Amino acid sequence: MADKEAGTFVNEKELKRKKRIKLAIYIAIFVVFQVIVITAFSLTVLKAKTPKFRLSDIEIKTLTRNTSSSPSFEVDITTKVKVKNTNFGAYKYDNSTVAFSYQGSSVGQVAIQKGKAGWLTTKNIDGVAVKLNYQALTNMTAASYLDNELSTGVLTLNGNGKMTGKVELIWIMKKKKSAEMNCTIAINVQSQTIKSLECK
Repeated sequence: MADKEAGTFVNEKELKRKKRIKLAIYIAIFVVFQVIVITAFSLTVLKAKTPKFRLSDIEIKTLTRNTSSSPSFEVDITTKVKVKNTNFGAYKYDNSTVAFSYQGSSVGQVAIQKGKAGWLTTKNIDGVAVKLNYQALTNMTAASYLDNELSTGVLTLNGNGKMTGKVELIWIMKKKKSAEMNCTIAINVQSQTIKSLECK
């Protein structure tokens, strides 16, 4: 009888020990799972990505050119500016400027008013009008290059800009992020259309 009671006592102790081990395993699994979830959350949702700032849908309104000894051009365009935000939070950007150039010389610029691109969206700023003009007066190399481009029919311009702002990650934290634009625009002078637009 005493042996039976002793055996029962040992079995109960063994059962309790196994239950404690199971509980410890469940707790460890839960902790590991929580660590994985928190790490994944931090690396995706709470990681601020740099927004993209681009030109698109450029349309030429007027284009005049002069291929004399002092070549020049004047182009009126409208363009769309896109701000692509891939963050889990709004991107609030400040006033910024897009500058246009030909062979390193300024040919015009346009101001972009401050605004906001929402969660995982692209903000489209439509109907941005820009007047571009250039006259090669003193730089003979630039004059020769421009005369050649106007004669062959493809005029290549650059559009650059920097946009500063803050990403508000799910209303918890704010992180400063700057988006940069570097676009190359090739204009078909004869048809007065955009031949190509490449932005980085």
